[in-house]
Amino acid sequence: MPSVSSLPKLYGELASWFHLLSAPADYAEEAEFARNLLVQASSTPPRTLLELGSGGGNNASHLKVHFQMTLVDLSSGMLDLSRALNPECEHLVGDMRSLRLDRVFDAVFVHDAIMYMTTEDELRQAVETAFIHCKAGGAAVFMPDVVRENFVSLTTHGGHDDEGRGIRYIEWTFDSDPSDTTYTVDFAYLLREGNRPVRVVHDHHVFGLFLKEVWLQLLQDAGFTPSVVADPWGRLVFVCSRE
Repeated sequence: MPSVSSLPKLYGELASWFHLLSAPADYAEEAEFARNLLVQASSTPPRTLLELGSGGGNNASHLKVHFQMTLVDLSSGMLDLSRALNPECEHLVGDMRSLRLDRVFDAVFVHDAIMYMTTEDELRQAVETAFIHCKAGGAAVFMPDVVRENFVSLTTHGGHDDEGRGIRYIEWTFDSDPSDTTYTVDFAYLLREGNRPVRVVHDHHVFGLFLKEVWLQLLQDAGFTPSVVADPWGRLVFVCSRE
């Protein structure tokens, strides 16, 4: 995961634009899918939920109805957005590779922020953090965008408008070296504010890419009992129980 000083612009200088790039309302189905997986994998109905890499709080805006949530992210700008959206949730600045809160939760959820783990060692650290904070009988769900087996290079676009400003983006996903454990996502953002000229900003993200078997081995090594579920959007989700 990037250090605070090297975060992509989306999580730093452009953090205030995040909900126009990725609207909370768009996460309702995905959050409900994750909630069901967490409930099914838990030995008792989960009440407390730790989300690692919670970003702008999009998933939490739906999950907080069902759980008492603690949200952790490396970006203070994203946490500020989430606090405004989810004031009833606990928010903490932290790195999922090294976070230690000295308490456990009924369940742990890691959405697409897990993609910033670009080496097996970093992924192992994040998995261990989830395990350490998951109570016995609890569950954890990891929702990476892709694994090596289902990666494809592609281009997408989108954006939203709100209160006198708007964003449009082109997103280019590309793997220049299939022999390593990373791929890149480049964004071109077009930002409109009132009557000012549209400005264009480039943003570069480096994501991790691992085989399904690597994921499963790391989860098992940490102490989880993992399984793999295909979600409605064509991704593989890792559902874990802790004995």
